[in-house]
Amino acid sequence: MKVLYVASEALPFMASGGLGDVAGSLPAALRKRLIGCRVVMPLYDSIKQEYKDKMKFITSISVPVSWRRQYCGIFEAKYNGVIYYFLDNQYYFKREGIYGHYDDAERFAFFSRAVLEIIPQLDWKPDIIHCNDWQSALVPVYYSTMYAQAPGYENIKTVFTIHNIQYQGTYGMELIPEVLGIPAEATSVVEFGGDVNFMKGAIESANKVTTVSPSYANEILDPWYSHGLDTILNERSWKLSGILNGIDTELYNPETDKDIFFNYSAEDFKNKAKNKQKLQELMGLPQKKDTPLIGMVSRLVSHKGLDLVKGVMEELIQTTDVQFVILGSGDWQYEEFFKEMAARYPEQVAIKLGFIPSLSKKIYAGTDMFLMPSKSEPCGLSQMIALRYGSIPIVRETGGLRDSIHDSQDGEGNGFTFANYNAHEMLYTIRRAVEGYQNKKGWQILVKRAMECDNSWGKSANEYIKLYKALLKE
Repeated sequence: MKVLYVASEALPFMASGGLGDVAGSLPAALRKRLIGCRVVMPLYDSIKQEYKDKMKFITSISVPVSWRRQYCGIFEAKYNGVIYYFLDNQYYFKREGIYGHYDDAERFAFFSRAVLEIIPQLDWKPDIIHCNDWQSALVPVYYSTMYAQAPGYENIKTVFTIHNIQYQGTYGMELIPEVLGIPAEATSVVEFGGDVNFMKGAIESANKVTTVSPSYANEILDPWYSHGLDTILNERSWKLSGILNGIDTELYNPETDKDIFFNYSAEDFKNKAKNKQKLQELMGLPQKKDTPLIGMVSRLVSHKGLDLVKGVMEELIQTTDVQFVILGSGDWQYEEFFKEMAARYPEQVAIKLGFIPSLSKKIYAGTDMFLMPSKSEPCGLSQMIALRYGSIPIVRETGGLRDSIHDSQDGEGNGFTFANYNAHEMLYTIRRAVEGYQNKKGWQILVKRAMECDNSWGKSANEYIKLYKALLKE
């Protein structure tokens, strides 16, 4: 089986979020299971030179962009056992960053068309093309409307994964003749609400549509979560499923991690207490070993549930012996709130604005609990990383949080959960966790159970393989 994995970003080359993690990990897990998986992504100018130096030029082609043609260089590199193809066009990709440019629609329309145009040059025809998010959503559209019957393209199946339905690639209808160049009779495939909608086109065109957790697959059928696409998804719910993402268990490994103060394992995690002490010292908090330390590593934006935190944090601090360590950046109102809390309660709250990967790992390793009260969370990786380091998650039951964290109230779970988007329900759950922390023997059992959870990419890869095999039999 041959799978061409299409992504706008992939670690270690270029990443801005969860998609980069997935595209950097899932293909390697598939390869280990004897699936011929290769990755294709843009050749961004910001990719480090050390990676560019290892790339090999294959050939160049010209790619149609509506009524004109654009140069596309094809480069190849191998990383972690996976072949990566990089598509070069300096006009589109010789820029700082990945997204946020005025012509993103044209840039990723070019990329999507180029993915199909390079196939005859590879001497490697995929059985399945697996696309991700709106940036590659036109691949199944182009395939079904323009390539499916062309020589050399027969019988390819397409899979489209929604990582976050909020970002759909919505633009004006003038894009169709000027940029997309799809046949006039196919206009309805990408039209939605009077606009062009890349993601809607992929949902219509792909053979299968997946999301990054089973719960999120159910949630996006509801208008509350769907950002307008619930009608389309409900009409095509037969092709929709959810597969929970995994994490890179080598990158996040407390036994070998050089970014944490002291290493430890699920069999012997005495050093976790030392990590807590050093983290408290680093962040300017009193070193209280018996005071539960709660961590948050997050973008400071509304859908991460920070309104709940704003609503009850002061009440919690004034009535409960806890400490908080927060790392992140985002909306001004939340940054200012946490800065104010740290100024008013310097012995209980410490914040570092920005994102520092090495500090994030120190927080996972040094905290007792990890708070994620998200309003919506397609998958979430932080709760899985927290489990790996023995920091017990406190989460709201939504999306991937519901699928990966189960309440320990019955003596079998791996964290603490609450169902409703309600500040005092969250407060009650945090207090339950603090109460559980006082039972030292029980807490040790919970930490060990958390660290032994299997959130590796192997589980996810096996689920994708099942989906691929079923698709090829259809």
